[in-house]
Amino acid sequence: MSSANVTANLTREETAERASHITVHDIRVELDLSGAPERARTGFPTVTTLRFDASADATWIDFIGESVTRVTVDDREREVRYDGARILVDGLSAHNVVRVEAVAAYSRSGEGMHRFHDPVDGETYLYTQYEPADARRVMACFEQPDMKASYTFDITAPAGWHVLSNQSPARVREGIGVQRVEFAPTLPISSYITSVAAGPYARIDGEWSRGDQRIDLGVLCRASLAEHLEADEIIEVTRQGLDFFSDAFAYPYPWGKYDQIFVPEYNLGAMENPGLVTFTEAYINRGAATDAQRGGRANTILHEMAHMWFGDLVTMRWWDDLWLKESFADYMGTHASAAATRFTDAWARFANSRKTWAYRQDQLPTTHPIVADIPDLEAAKLNFDGITYAKGAAVLKQLVAFVGEDAFFEGARRYFAAHAFGNTTLEDLLDELEEVSGQDLRTWARLWLQTSGVATLWLETDAEGRRVLVQDGGAAGPRPHRLRIGLYDLQDGRLALRERIELGIEQDRTEVQVPDADLVLLNDDDLTYAKVRLDERSLATVEQSLSALEDDLARGLVWSSLWNATRDGELGAERYLDIVRLHGPAESNVALLTAVLLNAAFAVRHYVADDARDGQSRAWVDTTWAALQSADAGGDAQLAWARAFAAAAGYGGGHEDHLRGILDGDAPRGLPVDADLRWLMLTSLATTGNATVEEITAERAQDDTATGRTAEIRALASRPDAQTRADAWHAAWNDLTLTNDHLDATIGGFRAGGRRDLIASFDAEYFERIRDVWSTRSIELAQRLVVGLFPATPDTSLVDAWLEQNTDAPGALRRLLIESRDDLARDLRVRAAQG
Repeated sequence: MSSANVTANLTREETAERASHITVHDIRVELDLSGAPERARTGFPTVTTLRFDASADATWIDFIGESVTRVTVDDREREVRYDGARILVDGLSAHNVVRVEAVAAYSRSGEGMHRFHDPVDGETYLYTQYEPADARRVMACFEQPDMKASYTFDITAPAGWHVLSNQSPARVREGIGVQRVEFAPTLPISSYITSVAAGPYARIDGEWSRGDQRIDLGVLCRASLAEHLEADEIIEVTRQGLDFFSDAFAYPYPWGKYDQIFVPEYNLGAMENPGLVTFTEAYINRGAATDAQRGGRANTILHEMAHMWFGDLVTMRWWDDLWLKESFADYMGTHASAAATRFTDAWARFANSRKTWAYRQDQLPTTHPIVADIPDLEAAKLNFDGITYAKGAAVLKQLVAFVGEDAFFEGARRYFAAHAFGNTTLEDLLDELEEVSGQDLRTWARLWLQTSGVATLWLETDAEGRRVLVQDGGAAGPRPHRLRIGLYDLQDGRLALRERIELGIEQDRTEVQVPDADLVLLNDDDLTYAKVRLDERSLATVEQSLSALEDDLARGLVWSSLWNATRDGELGAERYLDIVRLHGPAESNVALLTAVLLNAAFAVRHYVADDARDGQSRAWVDTTWAALQSADAGGDAQLAWARAFAAAAGYGGGHEDHLRGILDGDAPRGLPVDADLRWLMLTSLATTGNATVEEITAERAQDDTATGRTAEIRALASRPDAQTRADAWHAAWNDLTLTNDHLDATIGGFRAGGRRDLIASFDAEYFERIRDVWSTRSIELAQRLVVGLFPATPDTSLVDAWLEQNTDAPGALRRLLIESRDDLARDLRVRAAQG
């Protein structure tokens, strides 16, 4: 593997050079997956035939696998020149047909062709995941988004399996125990959104039609999960989305069919492969689920559907413009959820949780503009982040406010018509939006898309009562904002909206006419991207009466403001927790509640002063237990509080009897104690030393599923003794048989309960290991180790020394260390500010 790393990290410059002299037409991929059920078989034959024009004598073709056995150019044998990542071919003519015969490797990391054996029934399942550059783990290809081609997949697989790709089968040939499925050619697409899945998946069929267009719908998952699939709701949301986007974009869905498959051990939420969208199985609820969870799934379905146009039909030229698909899909997923489905609270969820991700990312020293500088693939991998997704979506919402919704969607329609099946940059989109809106968007784009950082907004009042809206834009300076200010009065126990004032600001200080009110809410309706502060009167109001604010979006914005002020050390962590304890049990929107509970737990562990943490930890677990008992039986809030209680109890606090009682059948009335909740409770008991190995293995015997086995690994690794934690440490670094999910579980167990007394001795060793693991493991697994095992020590000297001594380390690795260090420094800074 180490030899491949030398050439695996493709750069922007070399791929641009390759694209300038290679024009690819079509690619045929033949995969023999018939041996996949044989666990001892590590790889599979892959044959790729690439037809392309060339204006240079030589180029390279990307492939990472076990071996390359044969290369021909125009049917003539060539010497195999393969370094583990690139196949060199020369003697090219104007028109070429290159055939590569190779052996690819089955993956356990979720990269390339992932193979999973279901412990429930012993069946084998395969699926591919490529973005940004893992198609080369399955086929020989030109691994860059701007070299689109028509792909034809020819798959040999065991008889009786579902075999799927981007298009429908064109021909199926049955053999003895095997089948060979040849799919129709795709329209021109990039390598990273080609897709294959194969296995005895359970399938539910549906259909969508509009006028003369008819689309076959499929929803698939492992057979052992089929009873939990909720396919009817998934198909309903899919139909609603196709209705919405067909109207909004005025461009018919171009990919022929629409299969959606839920797959195990998946690294992402989902992936927009045209005609075969892949989703994590986390969206399949084995037991109880809140409506917020279903709303999140609907949002993801619609996010991926938006990609059928933004990303698949029109694709960025290079990863600098990753936002051209991800920001748009994030915005469109939320917009379509609110406009076309029953999940009308989507923007409230976005304001209170999705943007939290953006605010955090945008305050790191490694923040970057939405239109980022991406020199290579390693940098691209790390830029699937809160800026590219959530900040980009928030800024697009501001753009809609700036140019108007009609102009925005008309610009999108013209963009698709002009660039269908092509590749674009920012300039192409701005051309269409400017023509439609009649506005100069270059200045707007420069200030919003090509600078970094988040502004903070607040009101100041002088001695004469004049009010100034202050914008602190940091290094980026002031940006133009279109926003609304909501004035709320406390009347008859309600915080009622009196009026909203709409205005635009461009400077760092703008005098505004804003009357007094019990609550003055800046950025009401959440039109712009900025942290907002509450004035003292407004803070006092929400401190006592937040529950009286009935509008979900407004309440979500208040919760967001409180959390940002806590993270910045301007609102005391204990004061924030007091607000959560008072108003959290009354929070009626379970999506907001879920986010607030996560933030409160984080505040206890990271932001409360050291000498107050034990007391606040006990108070928090007491709060969650009391709220669980008082929540409406069988409601979403009860389940949310039960999960929060289980998590809090893992840090101690004397509720072992309550945990044990729930596991033994004495649960609060109406609480659905399913397998997943049982594992949360049992893991908390294990973390505090109150569960035995025998109890954990017995629980797994009752839940001998993939999820149960992963949960067992975490629970066993969570036991609070030094040898157990040492074993988890060594397994994480050295056990190459761990899958991606099992590695996460091992790391989670090692870190369980915040027991620095058990793991601090490994701090120095961490810094000795990270360069080697970065060079020898895939970036997916290496990133989990580097981030997951970063030592949360109050002494930053070790990481500072590593950064000083490793200036030549890969940029992506240094970025992860710098970000982890900054999170730690924020913890220490906020704790020190508590008074």
